[in-house]
Amino acid sequence: MNNRIFAENMAELYREAANQYKSLPAFATRKKSLEWEPVSFEELYQRGLNLATGLIEMGVDAREHVGLFGDNRFEWILADCGIQICGAVDVPRGRDVTDNELKYIIKHAGIRITFVETKALLDKVLKMKRDLPKLKEVILMEPDVDVPRGIHKMEDVINYGKALRDQGDRRAEERMANIQPEDLFTLIYTSGTTGKPKGVMLTHANMMSQVKVIPVNLNCTDRVLSVLPIWHSFERVFEVYTIACGVCTYYSNIRTLADDLKNVEPTFMGSAPRLWESLYQKIRKSVSKAHWMRQLLFHTAYFLSRQYNDSYFFLSNSYLKLKPESKIKRALLAPLYALRWLIVVPFYGFFNVAVLEPVRMSAGGSLKATISGGGALPAEIDRFFNYIGIPVLEGYGMTETSPVIAVRLEEDIVIGTVGPLVDYTEVKIVDLESGKTLYPNSDLPDNGRGLRGEIHVKGPQVMKGYYRDMEQTNKTIRNGWLRTGDLGMITYNDCLKILGRSKATVVLLSGENLEPEPIEMKLTQSPYIEHAMVVGQDKKHVGVLIVPSIEGFRDEGKKAETLEALAADPEVSKIIQKEIKSLVSVANGFKSFELVKDFRLLPENFTVGEELTNLFKMKRHIVSDKYADVIESMYQNETAGVA
Repeated sequence: MNNRIFAENMAELYREAANQYKSLPAFATRKKSLEWEPVSFEELYQRGLNLATGLIEMGVDAREHVGLFGDNRFEWILADCGIQICGAVDVPRGRDVTDNELKYIIKHAGIRITFVETKALLDKVLKMKRDLPKLKEVILMEPDVDVPRGIHKMEDVINYGKALRDQGDRRAEERMANIQPEDLFTLIYTSGTTGKPKGVMLTHANMMSQVKVIPVNLNCTDRVLSVLPIWHSFERVFEVYTIACGVCTYYSNIRTLADDLKNVEPTFMGSAPRLWESLYQKIRKSVSKAHWMRQLLFHTAYFLSRQYNDSYFFLSNSYLKLKPESKIKRALLAPLYALRWLIVVPFYGFFNVAVLEPVRMSAGGSLKATISGGGALPAEIDRFFNYIGIPVLEGYGMTETSPVIAVRLEEDIVIGTVGPLVDYTEVKIVDLESGKTLYPNSDLPDNGRGLRGEIHVKGPQVMKGYYRDMEQTNKTIRNGWLRTGDLGMITYNDCLKILGRSKATVVLLSGENLEPEPIEMKLTQSPYIEHAMVVGQDKKHVGVLIVPSIEGFRDEGKKAETLEALAADPEVSKIIQKEIKSLVSVANGFKSFELVKDFRLLPENFTVGEELTNLFKMKRHIVSDKYADVIESMYQNETAGVA
């Protein structure tokens, strides 16, 4: 275990990091390709104290909600430091927030003072100022920019606080001493599409519990690259974790990521499926354009890597187990896997160094591990990177759980799962229909392992609730158990495997959330469409399953009497395609990521008791299971195999 700092609250963590790590670099800002400007832990804390004092002088009260709108940069984490030290609560969001969301968040959270990152975001806030009577003060983070009268520059607030502290002002320290573990440290609004965003209340205790359980050992010699949105709970927990471990975080972005991976050579980073998918596609493209001999070498190296790793996973008992395993079968297979491993080792050793090492260099070459979250990692991509020697530790969580619930361990990677639960966390797998607990259940074989149901979570990371929304809070948390809305099972490796969502919300691979009902309702307005179900969970784009209307096409002159005949008719497909493009469009109020890119016609109708409830609501998990192959056919070209 590393020498991470354990604190009671965020402000204390900033202080203790300054005391322990002093002049070591905490964060670094990119000036150009090979030039980074570091800030030490000591300097971060001192500037945070100055900023906190300035905020207190501006009237920020303890536990007051302070807006923090911006993306990855040192000024963001400095603003957070100041807000935490003065005992307030930050309300973060990225600068790509829509006008309606921004207005709603500021109003709903009762924000009186807010930080904004850029001049463009400042202009957006000022345009809606008339509709935000409670918003009194705006602080611009971006340096060296002229601001209108009445707007504060962050550096000016810091300097003002420093002057007060030089005169003996110690109100910031007094505020810190009164922070309680159950006080909020942040109020994060989840993305809303058809409904309003929900404010997730996370406490200091929630975040500090995460610092204790993240299973990655880091120390002050490590380097972390920050590229995911800093305001999102997944990236934020790693920012906090690096502070606790004395690690320097380098702020990057998608545009400079390739260069920064090579120049910084990070040893750890939080990541998202899209990053690995993009790198995967680049590698495939590079291989396909290479000389035939280089292609042969790569495919040979990857083949050997698969044989080596599959044998290792079997022998180390770390392969995916969805069913009980026969001990006799394993005993018979073990010598064969051992023999294959021994045969492959010398050849793999050569090709690993000569061929795969340059591929690993594209990810910086020094990665100990990366935790991928925010969406499911496609299976082929998951296997590919772990086979070639880039350990991707897929994790699972949600904003409401601060966010980590489970994560794969570096020493025990079970591909196809999100690993075991983190410490101090409990999970129940609950049957959607009956509400019966399937796991853990001593009355069932193997305590309920391998049974599918909704994931319920209990632990110190579970949120306090939704701000000013007791109804949703009570629906989501019951007797301390949080309903995640995700379907999953506990494997026979005692790992958590995610199987889909029980809630209707679809989360695309990009991280965009969309509600399928408005799309489905729009589509079923067509006389040619009987039923429609949107799909696309953890995929690049939206797809839809369509049950065509026999009556509608009969009116069109089609004589087909069965759905099977309609589904096989090319003319029917053309009509449905035209309907989809016409109904689900930007002109009709849908966002670009909500547009349907592909569809499939189903040869059978949805019936009550099967795909429909007695109230004619779709059982999405039933439809998804029944037509899993049909759904996958819409996305089969997204992750074509490498070898």
